[in-house]
Amino acid sequence: MHDEHFTVLGVARPRTAWLAEVGRWANSSMLPIEFIRCVSVDEVRSRLLSTRRHSAVLLGEDCVGVDRDIIETARDAGCVPIVVTESTARRDWALLGASSTLIQPVSPAQLLAALREHAIGVERRTPTSSPAIAVETCTAGRLITVLGPGGTGTSTTAMALASHFAADTSAKRESTDQRVALIDASLNGDQALLHDLGDVVPGLQELVDLHRTANPSVGDVRNHFWFTPRHGYDVLPGLRRHRDWSTLRRRSTLAALASILNAYGIVVADADSDVEGEEQTGSIDIEDRNFLARELATNADLVVLSARGGISGLSRSLQTFRDLVELGVQTERVLLVVIGAPRSTRQRSELTRTALRLFNEAVPSHSLATPVMVPIRRDLEPFFHDGTAPPLSALGSISAAVAERLDLIAPFEPRPNFQQAPVPIVPGHLGRTA
Repeated sequence: MHDEHFTVLGVARPRTAWLAEVGRWANSSMLPIEFIRCVSVDEVRSRLLSTRRHSAVLLGEDCVGVDRDIIETARDAGCVPIVVTESTARRDWALLGASSTLIQPVSPAQLLAALREHAIGVERRTPTSSPAIAVETCTAGRLITVLGPGGTGTSTTAMALASHFAADTSAKRESTDQRVALIDASLNGDQALLHDLGDVVPGLQELVDLHRTANPSVGDVRNHFWFTPRHGYDVLPGLRRHRDWSTLRRRSTLAALASILNAYGIVVADADSDVEGEEQTGSIDIEDRNFLARELATNADLVVLSARGGISGLSRSLQTFRDLVELGVQTERVLLVVIGAPRSTRQRSELTRTALRLFNEAVPSHSLATPVMVPIRRDLEPFFHDGTAPPLSALGSISAAVAERLDLIAPFEPRPNFQQAPVPIVPGHLGRTA
């Protein structure tokens, strides 16, 4: 006789046979479980984020919303995810994080054996660690994130950097270590327009959605990119509308970013400069909206911060630099690029000294590398109109500075699936709620 009791959540499509059977076993005390039947995955997520402890969650494979995110949410809550499948599983749920899979028809003995092997009874006081999940470490690619206030030339700078690295590796393009990719991670993406792709599907949304229920191969990831012959690199179109950020699930997005770095040697990301989170604003919605920019900035080998010369341009970039430091970005991995600098050598030297003094006074504990000064060019519009890369003479100084900094900076280690370590909850505090 086992002195045990399990609290089990369950969700499946309406009129699913096994869901009713498990409820009958629980009500008749055939199994030592308390079964809570949920009507949707959203209800499961709400119960997992509550203060009540649950032993396991039974997820129907064909239920809407059963994917990597709900599995990881269950594991984060200390609840064991078990997927109930048909005779042949549609996906490899073990790779997606499930602790176990049960094949229909499910018997009471099979369910109880799975709970005893993986779950913890609610009356047990000593928790045990859950089975470890194999996490792929992103070691192949190097990530360069370009961000800055609106109108400072972030998209142009990202294109120039991708063109520079693609030109250096064009002879070895078939090698994973040499291929170059450009990601449009801005909420108002325009890289598809600048590259004259002609379409925006597939793009970032489709790639993230693919990772909800699968671990795609390198070939599957590259199939979501558009190769631009005039530029020599692959482009991933961004969001089609600003509001589409709400479709990017957190875990699936992290997995998609990890897959991109495993598929390409150099990844250039065109991101937003707004990296505020819940700690600064008190809103988890704002943090979710800025999720892409925050992850790309904190995990980048090098962050290229674009700015405009002048009082207003330097002030806005200074605030962005403060936000990056507060986010935890190492300042030695930040390179300031001032676009529209004066052509006079003396004036550019004065602007350099002014920028360094302002940034060092704003964040005394962090130093900033010498910024790159780029004189303004007014003849770039014809290149964008033709869908070709900007000329090397216009933005070559940025590419040279970035290449030099990458040689001096060690690769970002470790970067396991972009996932950070769990944050301990202060005793007496409910922790993060969402």
